Amino acid sequence: MSSSISEVTQKKRAAGMGFIMISVIIDMISIGLIIPVLPPLVGTFTTSESAHTLAQLAVTMAFCIANFLTSPILGGLSDRYGRRKVLLIGFCGLALSFFVTAMATALWMLIAVRLFSGAMQSNIAIANAYVADITPPEQRAQRYGQLGAAFGIGFILGPVLGGVLGHINLHLPFFVAGTLAIVNWCYGFFVLPESLAPEHRRPFDWRKANPLAVFSRVKALRGVGPLMYVIMFSGLSQTIVQSCWVLYTGHRLGWGPLDNGLSLLAVGAMSVLMQGVLLKPLLKRVPVARLVTLGLGLSVLTNAGIGLATQGWMVYALIVIGGLGYAIGPALQSQISKAADATNQGETMGAVSALNSLMAVIAPPIGLGLMYFVADLPKDDLRIGAPFFFIALLQMLSLYFAARYFASEAEVPATPASSLS
Repeated sequence: MSSSISEVTQKKRAAGMGFIMISVIIDMISIGLIIPVLPPLVGTFTTSESAHTLAQLAVTMAFCIANFLTSPILGGLSDRYGRRKVLLIGFCGLALSFFVTAMATALWMLIAVRLFSGAMQSNIAIANAYVADITPPEQRAQRYGQLGAAFGIGFILGPVLGGVLGHINLHLPFFVAGTLAIVNWCYGFFVLPESLAPEHRRPFDWRKANPLAVFSRVKALRGVGPLMYVIMFSGLSQTIVQSCWVLYTGHRLGWGPLDNGLSLLAVGAMSVLMQGVLLKPLLKRVPVARLVTLGLGLSVLTNAGIGLATQGWMVYALIVIGGLGYAIGPALQSQISKAADATNQGETMGAVSALNSLMAVIAPPIGLGLMYFVADLPKDDLRIGAPFFFIALLQMLSLYFAARYFASEAEVPATPASSLS
């Protein structure tokens, strides 16, 4: 009898994984659609490269600050009311923000709608908690790899589609993205099952939803607190890349929306290949510690290389060479999720999301600030690569802290924390 119950549970979990992956793919396609075209759209309201950089900084920070403040709240609400309801809020917020962005007639409108969008959605954190709900601890690294592959598929389809549509009209990708967000809301409402069992829900606590206490909440995860620094520096470097990529490649290589869409297609393809195909066999043969440190080491080299690249083909070659770096995220997510129990996965992932959002608040002034100082230099001046040289330095710091952590812990399983303080 118990074996039959176990089989039913496993089937439900497998089905739930399929549902959340479809939801994530649609979500990431809609988000990916606007990546190649948002900076050019911002540029239509400015008159110089340096003014364009400052305007992009304001638009980017609006989203990041709002998301930082609300991610722990949405994570806590998902622990209280379930993942599905909070995801539906996020899909609704995205749809509204895309349509308003498409119709914006002034820079202040873009800033206001990005504030709204950041406040309304924390889909990545909730999706991670959803996976933790339906996955045994020993399988989470593999499942997070599958989720990462879903993100990658979204980034394969979204940016290249956005680049093609943006080549036709800068506003068109935002209307398409808003439509896809509505499709995802309908999918979530009618199809996506709830993952959090009623007995695992917990009351909402405003004290634990305080984003300014993010460091103490992550440290409270016994056994993985030191990984906070790896998450912090890696998150900061990743967000600097996201904030600078389109502006940097446009100035250094002369790329437009289509070229940037194709480059992000290559990034997404490598992410899917690593996380969706190669990660599972790698985890069987390579310890998590070695996988993370090797991936970080390659990230140092590839980002420094992008800062030196003077031809488009060089950037594509470096994207392929740095492919192992896409294994870092699932491995770290697995370590973190093992430190939380079934009642606070949303809060835990909300804390990690808030930490990443805090880095996203810090990243634009750093990355776009560096771009501002080099924006008017000739495109063949090596100083233009300053943002990527700084990213390589951040990845070196991540590598240092990861090596220290794994050397001291020797991959001893983290002890689940009953609650986050």
